[in-house]
Amino acid sequence: MQAKTRIKKEDIVIATSGKERFARKTGRVLKIFPEKGRAIVEGFNLAKRHMRPTQKNPKGGIVQREGSINLSNIMLYCPRCQRGTRVGNRLLTDGTKVRYCRKCEEVIGKT
Repeated sequence: MQAKTRIKKEDIVIATSGKERFARKTGRVLKIFPEKGRAIVEGFNLAKRHMRPTQKNPKGGIVQREGSINLSNIMLYCPRCQRGTRVGNRLLTDGTKVRYCRKCEEVIGKT
């Protein structure tokens, strides 16, 4: 079953739970997995991987990579409110569909 998400790639999100919440972290969404209900966010859920030397990475060593985070643990960030917000959809007079902050009604992006 696919989870309904209003978060898209390249959106700025804020953590609502976990260790990132207490650091008041925001990050950019790199990839979304709607069928799993998870997303990869820049700087969230970092894990250290031991990489062996390859032609691409001749040195090898320990590399930090982002792990996936559940969609229920992130919220779209409103730059005007400077906090996480719920998102609504609205049809403008010129016929374009946009997403907006439910708190301050600021347009966040196109759908």
